[in-house]
Amino acid sequence: MRPAAESRTGGTGVSFFAEPLAAKVPEITFLFWVVKIMTTAGGEALSDYLALGSKVTGAAVETLFLIVGLVWQFRTRRYVAAAYWFLAYAIATFGTGVSDTLHLVVGIPYAGTTTLWAVVLALVFWRWYRSEGTLSIHSITTRRREGYYWATVFATFALGTALGDFTATALGLGYLASGIMFGLIIGIPAVAWARFGLGSIAAFWFAYVVTRPLGASFADYFSKPHSISGAGFGDGRTAVAAAVVTAALVVYLAVTRHDIQPATSPRAVSRAAVNDDAWGR
Repeated sequence: MRPAAESRTGGTGVSFFAEPLAAKVPEITFLFWVVKIMTTAGGEALSDYLALGSKVTGAAVETLFLIVGLVWQFRTRRYVAAAYWFLAYAIATFGTGVSDTLHLVVGIPYAGTTTLWAVVLALVFWRWYRSEGTLSIHSITTRRREGYYWATVFATFALGTALGDFTATALGLGYLASGIMFGLIIGIPAVAWARFGLGSIAAFWFAYVVTRPLGASFADYFSKPHSISGAGFGDGRTAVAAAVVTAALVVYLAVTRHDIQPATSPRAVSRAAVNDDAWGR
């Protein structure tokens, strides 16, 4: 019988994307939600800024950003704050670009792109749960589960971009009103979890999806001109401000390590995958 490490890596003991040694995502704390919202805002503003110039150059930069983030994150074998949030920022930027392209270039209305990405997200959730038996972030301890996790993150970013634009423009709410509305909506899963027994996994993903239109709506409010209900700060300056704040928060997390998930044995993770249902009960 070959050693376990050798079996996992095709007999050489070396793999470019080795299996994780620990959970690859952070523990969920208040600061997690703050950084998540900042990445959504920064990604929205950065993608819009890149779109002001050559569309080809902008798409190339976003794609390169994404590739670097994917390689960095999947090369790590446990959660590393800088790698994790770099990829989240890259997906926020790339997801905005893809969603906007479907509307501005292909011509699909915001209601259509919102529906499309909602279906994509549902399909990713379905495939993930069918394959792994859980949608818990505490089970992200294999490359396959990590792949499902980041596919879900991409779908949530694209959906949030479309949904935020739909409420702000198609429904005529404007960016500020949309941001305030999503700020209220994001409290629903917290109340439902605390008071009405909503499962922790369902509550988490509900809130996670809403962070995207929340952050994007406020980014658009600050960056867009007054003529379209914005504050006129500009895409470039909004992107820089969001990036600086996000970087400072990530450095704090990297130094303090407050968001490291508690160590869990492989057997416990396996039991969690079997016992968790999709709603976290």
